[in-house]
Amino acid sequence: MHPDLKKLRFSVKPFPVEGTRPVELARTMAVHPLTYQELPYEPEYSLYAGRLTPEKMTNATPDEMYWAARQGIILRHTGEHPFEIAGPDALPLLQKIFPRDVSKVKIGRCSYQFACYHDGGMITDGLLLRVAEDRYWFAQADGDLFSWYMAHSAGLNVTIHDPEVWVSQIQGPHSMKLLAHLLDGPMPEPWRYFDWAEVSMAGQRVIISRTGFTNELGWEIYFRPENDIEMLGDLILEEGTKMGMLLTATPGFRGRRIEAGLLSAGQDFTRYTTPFAVGLGRFVDFESGDFVGRSALLDADRACRTWGMRVECGIALRGRTLSQNGAIIGRVTSSTWSPYQACGIGIVHLDGDTQRPGDIVEVECTDGTHHRAELCSLPMYDPRGEIVRGIDTKIPEGPEPWPGIPQ
Repeated sequence: MHPDLKKLRFSVKPFPVEGTRPVELARTMAVHPLTYQELPYEPEYSLYAGRLTPEKMTNATPDEMYWAARQGIILRHTGEHPFEIAGPDALPLLQKIFPRDVSKVKIGRCSYQFACYHDGGMITDGLLLRVAEDRYWFAQADGDLFSWYMAHSAGLNVTIHDPEVWVSQIQGPHSMKLLAHLLDGPMPEPWRYFDWAEVSMAGQRVIISRTGFTNELGWEIYFRPENDIEMLGDLILEEGTKMGMLLTATPGFRGRRIEAGLLSAGQDFTRYTTPFAVGLGRFVDFESGDFVGRSALLDADRACRTWGMRVECGIALRGRTLSQNGAIIGRVTSSTWSPYQACGIGIVHLDGDTQRPGDIVEVECTDGTHHRAELCSLPMYDPRGEIVRGIDTKIPEGPEPWPGIPQ
């Protein structure tokens, strides 16, 4: 490690000792143990699930971060917050919390899950790992589920706590080459998309999962308190840097996750949207039991109102900036520029269900003017998820521009 980084490591502590700074900040603005790796690049942070996550860094432009994810390899220290649900009644509790059948998740597998309120509105989502027969981790996105677990655990033999696990993700077409290099032994077998495994890295047992938030080939590492996190983090950064790996912030995945249709909690879905309205109805299993929100979702409108959008020569402003024939028709929930498609991209939530992919709309953009745009299906490409599964191994050499809207 560079000697300057060794000095910087002592300026950030994930769990400060009482008296070094306000304890309330320490509890509500926790810092990833590897944050010192980001500090040389003038990072700006946002609060996510009670943890700070990097929004900006000066080591690369958003376009460079995007291309690193698509053509090479990136490292990002995330704000995802795992909580542990354990005990004989862990499964009954989770069956009550999540609309998707948790009983089907086997040890060694992960599952995408989300939780709803009683009225069917969404709380947050995340990744569920079954780490033992009666022990689960749920690495949640932004939002509060701890209180929700506690509120619904009365009378159940279950323990809910924060295991102080931190997540970093390594993504991109060369990510598995780095993983194979880092492991003390062979790659996990099997090693399918949404598998997790405990492996040996630098003599330490660590948990990794074949998941991420880019829809590129990749893996995530779950640092536990018993791990030497700084040693492992420095090893990943140093060996990855030799392969051209780029340390990234939010711009490194925003464009790719929008293209892939990966929804951001609190933005693309909220307490006012049902899973059906945002295109997640396929994950609702009414046969799994009496989960929270089941009655409301049984009566809910099943129409999808969330689509992708491509914008001609502009980046859409978020908010109620979407119109058709002079009338506002919905909200832009996520937006950025796609270096690969060479156009603005976004995720939109419509007021009604009459518009469909292929419809032409107008949207107010960051340049202060309105641009034409086209609604599209999500994901915008790779609909079968062949990139993330390692089936499609073709690395894009550069942009493949969207042809635009015919005049």
